[in-house]
Formats: sequence, structure tokens, C-alpha cells
Amino acid sequence: IYIVHIQYYIFCDDEIGNQVKNALIAKAKEGVQVRVLYDDVGSWNVKRQFFDEMKESGIEVYSFLRVVFPIFTSKVNYRNHRKIVVIDGKVGFMGGMNIADRYVKGLAWGNWRDLHFKITGKGAQGLQSAFLNDWYVVSKNLITSRDYYPVTPALGDNCIQIATSGPTGQWRTLLQAAIFCIANAKKYIYIQTPYFLPTEGINQALQTAALGGVDVRLMLPKRSDARSANMATHSFIDDMLKAGVKVYLYEPGFLHSKLTVIDDSIACIGSANMDFRSFEHNFEISAFVYDTTFAQKMKKVFQHDIHHCEQVIPSRWLKRSFKQRIPESFMRLFSPLL
Repeated sequence: IYIVHIQYYIFCDDEIGNQVKNALIAKAKEGVQVRVLYDDVGSWNVKRQFFDEMKESGIEVYSFLRVVFPIFTSKVNYRNHRKIVVIDGKVGFMGGMNIADRYVKGLAWGNWRDLHFKITGKGAQGLQSAFLNDWYVVSKNLITSRDYYPVTPALGDNCIQIATSGPTGQWRTLLQAAIFCIANAKKYIYIQTPYFLPTEGINQALQTAALGGVDVRLMLPKRSDARSANMATHSFIDDMLKAGVKVYLYEPGFLHSKLTVIDDSIACIGSANMDFRSFEHNFEISAFVYDTTFAQKMKKVFQHDIHHCEQVIPSRWLKRSFKQRIPESFMRLFSPLL
């Protein structure tokens, strides 16, 4: 059977969004099963008519955890932040990009730097499982047919693990995985994240690694799309610099990539930011690739981006005026809510 499953936090009614919508409608008319899942908060400013047009063409469309009062949508907890596409159960896409013009064309003040991941073969079935679990939550339709998990040949000997996490259940899987990987690093830890509001566990793990001689590098956007989160991030940079972490600020635009590379052995790409909201409140998904060649490729991506960054000089950064430090420290108090 032919299937397209698509899930995004943000699905905009703009040029890119309409291109995707029209492509999905065309496929539905060809007899392909098309299912669309979007987050109600992430796509709160999209008129219902946009999704109704898909429904009228035979596409099954659901929103995740609909919010009744739109005025509260900007900071409602427990959002589905995953970005998943699965085609015929054989090819999948996941990472940091949503469906909106800015992810391709950039912003008025700079480019949009992101990272997305194509998975071919058995790894795509991990994405299929994650999608169908979320689909059951919203539609109450449990899909378990083996037709959705076709037999596919092994396309390589690299090992990939698809991991999900959310506010339900006993464990915070991606938070614990991040702490475990950081704590076991021997040579280097390279991290790209648009928001750095770490839990105490992540904060301590990164500082401990750096103090233990591991080359820890953290890349953040110099300018953010969320001023309050950016201010809080600045207070956490102090902690990192004091422990010997090298911090880089990406200058050409907004860095939205979520990438962690460790010791030429593990590379993690996903939807989760390095912050409280992603680890504690959101439904997220990440791919852990245990392969030296792939990890080295992702290391080169990070090193390429360093050429477009300003490295933070500790002696200068730590001498910021009280006028800057006070509001940053104040916003840090609210970091679990940002």
C-alpha cells in the first residue's frame, strides 16, 4: 500500500505550506493514504479552511491537543514538537525543520540554519511507529497492520535508534539519554541548539565533562527569535565558560539546528532543543546514529558552521555590566516556563 504520513509542530498557510498541501492533495486523489497531524499551538494562526481543504480531498487531518482559548496558545505546555514524514514505510524525514517559508527563505534579518535528516530502510519504521502512536492519541484509531511496516533490505551496517519522549510516563527518555552520552564522552562534545536553558542535570554534566578535559563546544544563535529565552540563555553561558566550555554564537541568521556529536561515535539529530520545555513538557523525537563515518560527517557540519560564528571570549563576557546581568538572571528564574 502507498502511504504518506506527515506530522509537524508548525504547518503554515504560506507559499511552502501550500506547495506541500497541494502535493498531498494530488497524492490523495491518486489513491495514496495521506494522514496529516499538526500541533494546535504551533499552527494556531492558520485558518481552519487550510486544513479543511485537505479533508475535503480525502486526507485524514487531526490537530494535537486542541486549545479552546487561542489567547493562551503561546505558552501552553505539553505540545507535540515532533517533525516526522514517512513515505510508504520505507523512507522517512525528521529533524528541526517545520513547514513554513522561513525555514527555506530565512528571516528579514538573516538566514535560517537548520538540520534535517533523511532515513531510508528499516530506520524509517521507527518513525512510522512514533507517528502511529500519536495518531492513535488524536484519532482513537489503532493502526497495527504489517502493511505499514514493509520488509526492507538492510542498506548499511550503521545502527540507528529512534527515541521519543514526552510528559507522560515515568521517564524523560531524551533528557536521560543526553546526560548519559555527555557523562560518557572521552574526547569531545559538540552541541548545536537554538535555545540553551538546561536542566540542572545537563548543566552539571556539561561542566563536569569540560572540567575533566573533554573538548566541549556549544553553538547558539547570536540573535534569537525569542528575546526572553535568549536573555535567560546568556546567564547559563556564564556557567559554561567558567567550566571551560567553548561557546560560539552563530552570526549570519538564526541557528535552529538540534545536533549533538560525541567522540566520532554518536550523532544525535532531532526535534528537541537543549531546554526544559523540550525535555520536560514537549513530545519530542530524536535519532541516535552509532556510526563513525556519519558522526564524522556531522562533526564537519559543526566545524563548517564555526567559520560563521563569533567565539565568546570569557574575559569579556564575564565582565558584562550589571545592567545586562540583572534582567538575564531574572529571566533565568523563568527558564522552566520559556
